[in-house]
Amino acid sequence: MKAIVIEKFGGPESLVIKDVVPPESKKGEVVISVKAFGINHAEMHMRKGEWAEWMPISGIECVGTVFNCPGGEFKEGTPVASLMGGLGRTINGSYAEYTRAKVSNVVSLGPAAAELRWDQLAAIPESYATAWTCLFRNLEISAGTRLLIRGGTSAFGRAAINLARQAGSVVTATTRNENRVPQLKALGAEKVLIEDPKLSEHVTDKFDAILELIGNSTVVDSLNMVHRGGRVCLAGFLGGLEPISEFNPLLQMASGVHLSFFGSFAFGTPEFPLSDVPLEEIVEMVAQKRFSADPWKVFNFNEIQEAHRAMENNEAHGKMVVTVT
Repeated sequence: MKAIVIEKFGGPESLVIKDVVPPESKKGEVVISVKAFGINHAEMHMRKGEWAEWMPISGIECVGTVFNCPGGEFKEGTPVASLMGGLGRTINGSYAEYTRAKVSNVVSLGPAAAELRWDQLAAIPESYATAWTCLFRNLEISAGTRLLIRGGTSAFGRAAINLARQAGSVVTATTRNENRVPQLKALGAEKVLIEDPKLSEHVTDKFDAILELIGNSTVVDSLNMVHRGGRVCLAGFLGGLEPISEFNPLLQMASGVHLSFFGSFAFGTPEFPLSDVPLEEIVEMVAQKRFSADPWKVFNFNEIQEAHRAMENNEAHGKMVVTVT
C-alpha cells in the first residue's frame, strides 16, 4: 500500500510517500480502508521530533470503511471514524491507504454519513469529539451559558462554536487576526475579542465557562475571567508547548473557580470511551445543514507536504483534510 512516511525529522519535505506492507488486524482491532484524514498540529510536532511518542506513519485520525474486523464488532464496509488510541504515536497512523486501530477507538458514522463526502466527514472526528467532551463534560455548558473560546479561529475552536451554539450557549470567541472577526461572527459568536495574553485586563464581565485553546501562556489569565463556580478547561496549545513559568494557585487562582484539562489521547480508555461522544448525531446535524463543518481546504494524498506547509505557516482558516482516494 501507499503510505506517507516520516523519512527524517524536519520540515514538510521530510514526509515522503512510500510502498509499505499493509497492516494486519488481530482480535480487538480493526483494519480501515482510509478515505480521508484530518491534519493536526500534533502531527507537525511529531514530524519535527518534538513529540515524545511518534511512529514512521503519522496521523491521529481518519474516516473510511471497515476492511477487516476479526472480532466482528463492525461489519466490513461500515463507514467509520477512528482517532487516537495510539494512532501515529504507538502504532502506525492514518497517513496511509490502510490503517489499523483499536476497536475501542473506532465508531460508526451512521446512516447520515452517506449524505456527505469523505472530505466533509474527515473534518469531524478529532475536532468535534474533543470539543464535545470539553464543552459538555468538563465545562458542563447548557442553554444560556456564557462561554469564552480562546483561539476561536482554529478548527477546534470553530467546532466548539458550532456545538455551543446548538446547545444555546452565548458564545464569545477570540482571534489574533482582526480579519477573521467576520468569520467567527458568521459562525454564531455573539462577540469577538482580539486575543491578548492579558485579556482579563480588558474584560469587565465574568464568564460562566472558558475553553482555553491558546494554552499555558494564557490559562492563568483565563482563571481571572470566570466568576465563582465558573469553569476553565485547558485543551489546546496554539500558543506553544512552553510550560507555565510561575503559577501559584494560592495567589493567582480565585476561590471557587474550577480548572480542568482534557487531552484527546484519553479517548478509548475506560474513563473516556469514544462511544460516549455522539459522533453519529453530529454527522446527522452536519448532513441536515444545522451548521457547516466543511474543511477549509482539501488536499490530495500527494500534496501532504503542501498541507503541512500551510499548517506550519498558520494559513488555515479551519480544518484541513487529505483525501486518500
